[in-house]
Amino acid sequence: MAEETVPRKSSCSNHPLLQCADLILPWLTPPELANVSITSTSLRKSSASITTLRSSDASRTFESLPVPFHNTVDHHPYAYFLYTPSLILPSAASLLLRQPWGSSVPLSSAPRCIPAESVSLVDELGQSVLSGCDCESCGDVGSGCPCLGLGGLDDVGSECGPGCGCGPDCGNRLTQNGVAVRVKIVRDERKGWCLHSDQWIRKEEFLFEYAGELLTTKEARRRHQCYDEISSNGRFSSALLVVREHLPSGNACLRLNIDATRIGNVARFVNHSCDGGNLNTKLIRSSGALFPRLCFFASKDIQQDEELTFSYGEIRKKANGLPCFCGSPSCFGTLPSEDT
Repeated sequence: MAEETVPRKSSCSNHPLLQCADLILPWLTPPELANVSITSTSLRKSSASITTLRSSDASRTFESLPVPFHNTVDHHPYAYFLYTPSLILPSAASLLLRQPWGSSVPLSSAPRCIPAESVSLVDELGQSVLSGCDCESCGDVGSGCPCLGLGGLDDVGSECGPGCGCGPDCGNRLTQNGVAVRVKIVRDERKGWCLHSDQWIRKEEFLFEYAGELLTTKEARRRHQCYDEISSNGRFSSALLVVREHLPSGNACLRLNIDATRIGNVARFVNHSCDGGNLNTKLIRSSGALFPRLCFFASKDIQQDEELTFSYGEIRKKANGLPCFCGSPSCFGTLPSEDT
């Protein structure tokens, strides 16, 4: 008796998109991922897995510590933005149109932008004119390293940098290794996304720097005007920060325009508090680097689950400024605002 052959059903797993889903889907934006998820059961499962992975780490594994999202308020599982662990120049940011997020494969091979810290002044021979130290153990007390200067919480500090002979394990590179404490991004009904501590943080401890696009003043003013127009319709908040470093002469100041609205790091989620909050900012200059970095330190002991906040400033030029929900006894009711 001849054996009857049962024809096999064609498997949807042979579809090219399904075979490459792990490579393609992490590059999609949330609306694109949602559209793909409704096309098949397999893609819906893949999309759900990517959403879970995205919610588990906002840093896309660029940081050594994961930064999870927590939302018990609404249906938004995460906030979508492009991640950079350090300052980048607009020329590099313009090339970063997409970034994989949600892949089970670490992004060690993903393209990274050249950090602004690597930009330095050079002479006609291409040699840096900003020299550093030649120490072997700069962090040791009494080492005499000329780059040491991070004591206390003054306005400006200094560290070893690209112009130094020491390596990345140098003890005087405290702020150069990304997010240093465990934090989480929590959804609030009024504030939106907020950054909270996920561990106890001692006073004066370094947390992270403010990373994003380093803009010219002209571009910062242009974007500020655009952001104001968009925010007037509600449900939008920019992350453009302007910092002024007053030079020793007192007659001039250096402007640092950092925009983390589209590309940034966890610091973009730090909200304002009218009482000054629990964070202080400090400009850190690294030997050999042209631009300083804005770094956050704890101004007091911070408990686990406590929201991380600082003061955006004291000036309020807009009569109809954005509402402030800091909840402090000294709340002014509106967020600080000034001319960029």
